Amino acid sequence: MAIGAIAFSTLAQAQRFHYDLTGRDGQKYYLSEQVPDGNYRVTVTLGSRKKAGSTTVRGESRRLFIENEITRKKETRTISFLINKRNVHINNREDVRIKEREKTKLNWDDELTLEITGDYSTVTSIDIERDTIAPTLFLCGNSTVVDQDEEPWASWGQMIPRWLNDKVAVANYAESGETASTFIAVGRLKKALTQMKKGDYIFMEFGHNDQKQKGPGTGAYYNFATALKTFVDEARQRGVTPVFVTPTQRRSFVGGKIQETHADYPEAMVWVAEREHAPLIDLHSMTRTFYEAMGEEASKQAFVHYPANTYPGQTKALADNTHFNPYGAYELAKCIIEGWRTACPELMQYVRPEYTPFDPAHPDDRATFHWVDSEKVDIVKPDGN
Repeated sequence: MAIGAIAFSTLAQAQRFHYDLTGRDGQKYYLSEQVPDGNYRVTVTLGSRKKAGSTTVRGESRRLFIENEITRKKETRTISFLINKRNVHINNREDVRIKEREKTKLNWDDELTLEITGDYSTVTSIDIERDTIAPTLFLCGNSTVVDQDEEPWASWGQMIPRWLNDKVAVANYAESGETASTFIAVGRLKKALTQMKKGDYIFMEFGHNDQKQKGPGTGAYYNFATALKTFVDEARQRGVTPVFVTPTQRRSFVGGKIQETHADYPEAMVWVAEREHAPLIDLHSMTRTFYEAMGEEASKQAFVHYPANTYPGQTKALADNTHFNPYGAYELAKCIIEGWRTACPELMQYVRPEYTPFDPAHPDDRATFHWVDSEKVDIVKPDGN
């Protein structure tokens, strides 16, 4: 990686890692180490004797953990979080059948990778230790959930770790273009099941791509509902709590209001959740409120809408009304946390104290959102619509 990939100094037998980063103030770089699948507690010490800093730490495929953390000159601060690492191997005979373009993604390799960036990074040390106790939130879904590797794309799944403490981990198995049934068929659910333990949670947001499936046996109340039931059954067999998330709205305005584009798939998910007595977060309704609160024109600020030449190699304007930019994904992550308050309030114990209640009818001012771009850029739209 061009901004300086370096490897951890490790104590492999104890699965503990220490990094002395003194003297790298202001630099942007990646850190990586080959480790087994699982969760790892990362403890980052920030501060510089020479200068004030603003540090951002992301992990694997641009998951946000520390956001623009300010330290004054000579001040030190310590922040911990949990990060999940995985590879494609299900067992000795099977691998997840990931897409060709996923093979370069940091989420699916054998290394745990951290990205140190910010306006002026001041990381002095990083300590990493394996964690086998904390609960894990497994995320299943499509391009509106996935950890997007490249700018300017983003999804809520990679933003939600920013608001969580070091007592819970997030494992995002979502991928662009997936349906509930294809997610199962290619082994993504099977791989996730090998990592689950009693007390974990599995979140499922599908519907965008499922509605496009054609042929015998397809439909919201047929193969879609059957696939959702499979998620529930497999999870509960392992003592894992299933949570449904209705699909995000598309930015499709008529007369200042969002028009429905998902047919009866959101209603089918609600129907399955009710039959299975499973918690449900109505992101479908929250995103309608969010977009309408911003308005038809201003809501473009939450999506990948950029004039030509905003990014390297981008000769044409980008105008995507399904996929989010970092600001939009950040706001949706807050919607998910607000959904926890009623769907699974026990998860609120894992939310960091600096989080403040969020109302999608009154979104954060876009001008106050500061995102430091990663070096990886791809102007090709993700799969799905």
